[in-house]
Amino acid sequence: MTYQNINGVRVWGQPDEGALSQAKTCSETGRVVQTLLMADHHKGYSQPIGGVVVYDGQLSPSGVGYDIACGNKAVRTNLMAADIKPRMAGMMDQIARKISFGIGRVNNEKVDHELFDDPDWDVYKAIGKQEHDKLKALARDQLGTVGSGNHFVDVFEEVSTGRVWVANHFGSRGFGHKTASGFINLTAGRDFLGNAPGEKMDQPPILLDLSSELGDMYYRAMKLAGRYAYAGRDYVMEQVLAILGADADFAVHNHHNFAWKEEHDGQETIVVRKGATPSAPGQLGFIGGSMCDISVIVRGKDTDENRDAYYSTVHGAGRVMSRTQAAGKMNWRNRTRSGGQISPDRMMNAVKDYGVELRGAGTDESPFVYRKLEDVLGAHEETIEVLHVLKPIGVCMAGADEFDPYKD
Repeated sequence: MTYQNINGVRVWGQPDEGALSQAKTCSETGRVVQTLLMADHHKGYSQPIGGVVVYDGQLSPSGVGYDIACGNKAVRTNLMAADIKPRMAGMMDQIARKISFGIGRVNNEKVDHELFDDPDWDVYKAIGKQEHDKLKALARDQLGTVGSGNHFVDVFEEVSTGRVWVANHFGSRGFGHKTASGFINLTAGRDFLGNAPGEKMDQPPILLDLSSELGDMYYRAMKLAGRYAYAGRDYVMEQVLAILGADADFAVHNHHNFAWKEEHDGQETIVVRKGATPSAPGQLGFIGGSMCDISVIVRGKDTDENRDAYYSTVHGAGRVMSRTQAAGKMNWRNRTRSGGQISPDRMMNAVKDYGVELRGAGTDESPFVYRKLEDVLGAHEETIEVLHVLKPIGVCMAGADEFDPYKD
């Protein structure tokens, strides 16, 4: 086995003490079957990112987190990288203009979708008309927008074939964020849309019994936010393929901030994965590296170790430096930063050397703030196999100093 057992927590990769402490708190709170840390783990809010907690009949709004169903869609196109590289600069300019990154929307192309007729909107009606109307309006306004933080649209060259792949990464936007904060408010006796006092990073997870009325409402709302995130990624992918003039012949679509009902060892469980990708035998997943690193398509193995991992794996390379450490502290009044360890010149030189056309992004998303993806994948070689290795040739993200309250 390639994992360690540390205080009852199964840990893949090099243990991070802060994340391990959070995982230990999770393991001691509620009806916990098992707690795990994937090799890309680092501290998060309440439950560590890269953390998996398996419950008996409970689920956790703080464990799922604010970006419900954040995930990736990746497609293989009919194009060859050698044919589009001479036009990459112009194509990336079009992607940056056409796709809405950051807080706003760059065009007025509001996206209608059958999702807005979903019966699970009744959950919000049960909370109140104002809550229902506000969240549905926000969801309509933001569907198909990418946001900021570590959310992206990337163009890749497959290393072995030269084929062009496209991927995106984002979640349920403000709708998911307000769903999470609303249910966290309700568990604390506050109004759904009320202001929260500010939860502490290391507080125990907030738990709901799935059999309770509030637990059932959250579960239905979470699943609706998941369908919303999938609809947004589908829409953005259609836009990018149209810009490239490409068709797709293979797709992978998965998410990594969610609670799943699953059977393990003959027991019905709820598996809360925060920044962790499901990897059941045969299941496909996209795992992204940094803007100067590979990304991969993987498939879950049918092994004892994968069963021990509760069919979970990494969702990315994992941060080794916080945003503030990397980019410095932001003064939003005069829009200046101070104290960052990574300079824009250092980042841009790395991007140029790697051969990437970059649009947007700040030093807090530079390659220096992430582990190397191969290192974390190596820790999970008994649970997943790598099917496709993808090298980025175009990366588009929100601007360096774009404020977005709904980012990761």
